[in-house]
Amino acid sequence: MAIINSIFTWIMKKRIHQIELFMKYPHEVQEEWFQSLIATAEATEWGKKYDYNSILTPEDYRERVPIQDYNSLKPYIDRMIRGEQNILWPSDIKWFAKSSGTTADRSKFIPVSEEALEDCHYQGGKDMLSVYCHNRPDTKILTGKSVVLGGSSQINSFNSDSYYGDLSSIILRNLPSWAEFHRTPNLEIALNPNFEEKIETVAQLTIRENVTNLAGVPTWNVVLAKRILEITGKGNLLEVWPNLEFYSHGGVSFKPYREQFRKLIPSDSMYYLENYNASEGYFALQDRSDSEDLLLMLDYGIYYEFLPLENLHDAHPKTLGLHEVELNKNYALIISTNAGLWRYLIGDTVKFVSLNPYRIQITGRTKQYINTFGEELIVDNADDALRKACNATHATIRDYTAGPVYFNEKQAGAHEWIIEFEEEPADFDAFCRVLDTTLREVNSDYDAKRFNDMALRFPVIHRAPAGTFYRWMKVRGKLGGQNKVPRLANERTYLDDILKLIREG
Repeated sequence: MAIINSIFTWIMKKRIHQIELFMKYPHEVQEEWFQSLIATAEATEWGKKYDYNSILTPEDYRERVPIQDYNSLKPYIDRMIRGEQNILWPSDIKWFAKSSGTTADRSKFIPVSEEALEDCHYQGGKDMLSVYCHNRPDTKILTGKSVVLGGSSQINSFNSDSYYGDLSSIILRNLPSWAEFHRTPNLEIALNPNFEEKIETVAQLTIRENVTNLAGVPTWNVVLAKRILEITGKGNLLEVWPNLEFYSHGGVSFKPYREQFRKLIPSDSMYYLENYNASEGYFALQDRSDSEDLLLMLDYGIYYEFLPLENLHDAHPKTLGLHEVELNKNYALIISTNAGLWRYLIGDTVKFVSLNPYRIQITGRTKQYINTFGEELIVDNADDALRKACNATHATIRDYTAGPVYFNEKQAGAHEWIIEFEEEPADFDAFCRVLDTTLREVNSDYDAKRFNDMALRFPVIHRAPAGTFYRWMKVRGKLGGQNKVPRLANERTYLDDILKLIREG
């Protein structure tokens, strides 16, 4: 195993030179990918519709092709799901990554081409290891196993020619043999759709393995870690896995989990690396241990545009190329990819904290949301659930806001709501049940996190005294005009502010 570790770390370090090249020549690399994507797709139905053959520059592209979202591409994707090809991308697309839904659909199905798998998602995973091996030249990471907690969805069939599942499930199903050799548990267990069973099986099996690294969403790794400590009776994970040295994470902010991981893995030498990976693509990773900023990966088959957030709702918004962005300004991220997503507004917002090289921080979503545990709750979900709860209990709502309750050592997280009623519900307990049930119906990710209270327990709901939100907005100098009560937030500033106001009377 030591020889294998040395060979693989040497190979991965060679990639660092290529990363340094796109850091040095970012605009040239992005221009090459732009030209490659346009030329590759010019004979597709989409390419013919917008005459890709005559597009010569990014400026031509922006003028001719409108900004897209899932709803505008959905008719094309639905046809691809049914087996039609050469619609958005020329190579056959048989895989679709299931992710959280739009306001119209419970789930989205993002096309994943072979090129996207190889040149984007897998390359991102290899680069993550390359960066780690470069930063830790004495690493022994490949002398042991990696515990990878994938999604809770197994691979499903739309038909005999197309399949869907969580992106992590698709990646695990298609992993190269060398990666599979160093991963645990086996594929059958990893793709078990019963997440509770999977956690138990993984915990029982991996306590006997030499685990050197972990990968996955912090929400679920905390659940697994706590179960492992329950089974073993140990005080922390290093007593179970003494050679544990590395954790790669993504999907949700790591800030609420940082202190928990310090307790679970009490070592100053434990290395944490964040990656910015989504169903639509692998975009960035944390390349320095002394900074949480993410290096924008420019050679993964993705062409980037950036829309200033203040122009998001303009009739004809003007996007910027990489060479036009400014520091510390919020941009909506727009991508064109080697899976046929064209000028696709993915819904994330970023800001640049460095322009040489290009490093970013994820600042949020283009809409208000809660995504502390990977649930991606949006305002439309909340409004639907509140409306049903009000109808069921003859209530009327004046104002509301909601945010997260973070994990602690004794219990799972939750959503905390502050609701000011115009008319109180006839049965408050029933109101709360309908709210939670409806959220599970309209949002598949929320439903998954609520399963058996493993990541999200039943919501905490406060009834605010009459006039609470008015007083709060007045204190903040936000009365009148376009000022509105923020409905959802991914942190607790608003919640704690209003709860303090209520306590003080």
